[in-house]
Amino acid sequence: MKRYITLLAALMLTLSLSGCEKEVAPVIQPEVETEQTTSAVTTIPDGPVGLVPSTEGTTASAETTLPQETTAETIETTSETTTADEYTNGDITVKNGITYIRGVIIVNKTYSLPSDYNPGVDKTAEDAFKKMQSAAASEGLNIYISSGFRSFDYQAGLYKRYADRDGKAAADRYSARAGHSEHQTGLAFDLNSIDDSFANTAEGKWVAENCYKYGFIIRYPKGKEDVTGYMYEPWHIRYLGDDLAKEVYESGKTLEEFFEIKSEYVE
Repeated sequence: MKRYITLLAALMLTLSLSGCEKEVAPVIQPEVETEQTTSAVTTIPDGPVGLVPSTEGTTASAETTLPQETTAETIETTSETTTADEYTNGDITVKNGITYIRGVIIVNKTYSLPSDYNPGVDKTAEDAFKKMQSAAASEGLNIYISSGFRSFDYQAGLYKRYADRDGKAAADRYSARAGHSEHQTGLAFDLNSIDDSFANTAEGKWVAENCYKYGFIIRYPKGKEDVTGYMYEPWHIRYLGDDLAKEVYESGKTLEEFFEIKSEYVE
């Protein structure tokens, strides 16, 4: 009996020890899994986290480089557009060698046109003149164009003849040098008799009082030679469009005074 009790005790001790091992194993296993999980969690982010600074560094480098490249391109583009032939300065815009103020082509002794600018008679200006001509005719008056569009080359020849005949200083008072004539724009017309006497005719008086209604102005008014650069020309009209022509007419100013520009040759 005593031997039986001893064997039973030994068996129970063995079972007890076996039960302890089973309790320990589950504890160890989670720890291993936790380490693996932690390692995995740590390892997986370590890639991106390790790369992020590198990527940010690359991005920073790219951001540093790109603006420099962009700036270089911008400077190059600016250099291309900011030339003597194309730029904007306040209200004045020069494009392809042509000067505009408020969208209006400006030509005088200061501002010229390229030699290859050859638009012919402006259709809008021509239509406006026809309306004005018809209105004058309804009052028994006859106005017509004696000189319209002139090319650069034509003007060069015309000016040379005047300069050869009267001298350059005298010619500069009544004739434009090539590239400086409004006639090259196709927007200017000389009417009827190209003489001061036109101002005293019924047609001349009517044009002076009414041409602005059709988009024209008397371009070189009396007593303004020091401003426009040219003698009084009652026959020379310039198309500006209805609104601007009305503004200029009502201001009582020349185009130079209205736009605050000069008309002087650079000798």
